[in-house]
Amino acid sequence: MRRGLHGQGALFDTEPPGLAARLVGLRPFQHGSSPCEHPKEIPFVVFAGPRGIGRSAVLAELRAAYEGRTPLALIDCEAERFAHPPAGRPHEVWSPLSQALVTIAEQLAEPVADAGRIPFPRLAAGLLAVAAGGWNDRDVPRIRREAERILLLNDTGSWVGGQTSRWVGRVSARLTDPLTGPLPGTGPVVEPVVEAVLETFSEGVSPTHRRLRKAAAWYRDHPNADGNPKLGLLLLSGHFRAGGDPRTHAEGHLVRALLADLDDAYGGSLPRGHRPGRPVVLVDNAQTAPGIGLIGAVLRDRAEGIADRVAFFAGLRGHGHPALRNATRGALSELARTSGWEPGGTASSRALLVRLSPLSPDDTPRVVEAACRGLAVPSRLPGAAHRLTGGSPLGTTLFAESARQNLPRGAGAPGELLTADLVPPEKYDGREACEAHKGHGVHKGHEGHERHEGHGGRPAYRELLDRLVPDGRRDELALLAVAHDRESACALAAARLPGDFGAVGVLALEARLAEEGLPPVPGQFVGDPFLRALLLLELHRREPDHRTWKAAHRTLVAHYTDIPGAPDGPGHGPESAEQRVLYRLHHELALGAAEPAVTYLRDTFPRKDTKAWLRALVFLASAPYHPAPVPDGYGGAASDARTGVALGRVGTGPPPPEGADTALHLRIRRLLYGVWQVTDPLALPDPVVAERLRSELEHLSRLRSTDVEPLLRASVHWPEDALSGRPLRLGRTASRP
Repeated sequence: MRRGLHGQGALFDTEPPGLAARLVGLRPFQHGSSPCEHPKEIPFVVFAGPRGIGRSAVLAELRAAYEGRTPLALIDCEAERFAHPPAGRPHEVWSPLSQALVTIAEQLAEPVADAGRIPFPRLAAGLLAVAAGGWNDRDVPRIRREAERILLLNDTGSWVGGQTSRWVGRVSARLTDPLTGPLPGTGPVVEPVVEAVLETFSEGVSPTHRRLRKAAAWYRDHPNADGNPKLGLLLLSGHFRAGGDPRTHAEGHLVRALLADLDDAYGGSLPRGHRPGRPVVLVDNAQTAPGIGLIGAVLRDRAEGIADRVAFFAGLRGHGHPALRNATRGALSELARTSGWEPGGTASSRALLVRLSPLSPDDTPRVVEAACRGLAVPSRLPGAAHRLTGGSPLGTTLFAESARQNLPRGAGAPGELLTADLVPPEKYDGREACEAHKGHGVHKGHEGHERHEGHGGRPAYRELLDRLVPDGRRDELALLAVAHDRESACALAAARLPGDFGAVGVLALEARLAEEGLPPVPGQFVGDPFLRALLLLELHRREPDHRTWKAAHRTLVAHYTDIPGAPDGPGHGPESAEQRVLYRLHHELALGAAEPAVTYLRDTFPRKDTKAWLRALVFLASAPYHPAPVPDGYGGAASDARTGVALGRVGTGPPPPEGADTALHLRIRRLLYGVWQVTDPLALPDPVVAERLRSELEHLSRLRSTDVEPLLRASVHWPEDALSGRPLRLGRTASRP
């Protein structure tokens, strides 16, 4: 792999062949062939996952792997060209899928690997019939340009000199002849245009003209055409203009035409050996039009036994789609040797839905170290990067880029690298890096200092949020990131957002996150920890006095204080009441009041199940923490008091309350602050604090006569987990309240 994609060997490996080689029949970045895993029918591969998981990067790498070696096309379904028709083109004769087919055919046509251009006469004939449905005005120059672009899809590259352009010009003139005389009423001129297409495609005796005649005759098999190609094209045009299901069927026939043209190119007079492997079509952001339409059309044809030779790879935001209900599912890492795919009886079973996995704890350091080659990287930064990003490929890449640019300026902790300016890599040059080494430009500060004159960057966390957050409502989502579930999100919305947002807005954001592959998890309204950390950071830095941040936490302190869990009714048993207590303590800790959490942990330690007690400790310690700013820039002694408390230094907390077990109270306070420090995604874990966790947990284990094993395991594993960037191990149960 050329682009530093980590953890994708199951797709790109050549020995033994990875998934791409087995489906395309060619080794990536090589000209050598590879045995096909499914010689008769291959699955339509769909890479699925949330934003930032690397779908676009994988598709770009596939393009690099096969470009120039086999016919290849890549489209991004969110590109502007698929959003609306070109100027002057009526909506009734244009769709995102029809535009995509033109774009795909133009790319696939390019000659590769000593083989000539691929013509698309079937597709051209169908597209001309559809376009003619909108030629009911006298804008002849525009219409002629439309016709010429479509006709160029027939170019094989075999005509000498300017013969292609002369033929295209002559045919386009014939197609627009009906527009130069009296128009037949006020309707479209489909019929005379279709007649002209059939006539021009039927002329001549050269191999090119024989191919055109064969393509025109192909439409005699259109449903209800009764063997009449003219009627088939007229029906295609009418169904497209009708919209709805008829248009879907017409688009499916156009997709079939493109694939039939490709099949002709591979099975015709050109020796098969000149076109090894399969053509490749890559479809990014397939969750939007035209992606779903293209996927559906291909899958339906394959289910009906209409074979094609194309290796399709698509990127889908989220974890699935109704059109892929019966797809075979699996993680990419599971497909290194075999896809495990077998087609079933439904169209969607022809798809293979591949879940892209985050970077591993071993991959993340490689990305950071590769970006920062030649720089003094803090030893704990790569592990902290993984803890922060959770292995998000996009998050890790941009975090590493911020480290490359800002480590020389004194930034070292993850929070500092997120709030430092990040210049897009294409704009970052050696001159700026040199200036950075001399100490120009970056100071910590707050919002007023987040964009630095002459640097041209913006805070890294904002750059990340622009790419990771669904469009719109980012301010509202940042506020709701404080919440734990729909109920607390609605409480926040009622107290802190305009009245027209309310529960409806909460439900809409919840649904949007789920569609993006980021559903809530128990204990958090925004389920993805990395996205939640970025949103909470943005909320904290919204105003210099952090008033919105503070108000949000105070709102939920009041919510969980004033509305205790009802003892009766579904979802409101003792466990729910206990969770509410933990939620309230979590927000009090975020506001700086730690003693209520210490008291709760002290009082519940003797009687609570040890695993549950440790889960409560870890959850409370996940409260966000923001030390006071350092006026003199990065690298100063920030007022993070957690280290001092965790190490038991004098004057680091109030005395225990009268009557309490002083030793237990102080030990639990040190433990809470220690876990809070070493698991903070915005801080570098202190190795002395991590080691102190070991002794604190060992001492606590001696205070219990039973159920001590979880404490002993934690004393062994937690220091290592903290420094390596892994979540603290809590047995088989997730770390939630």
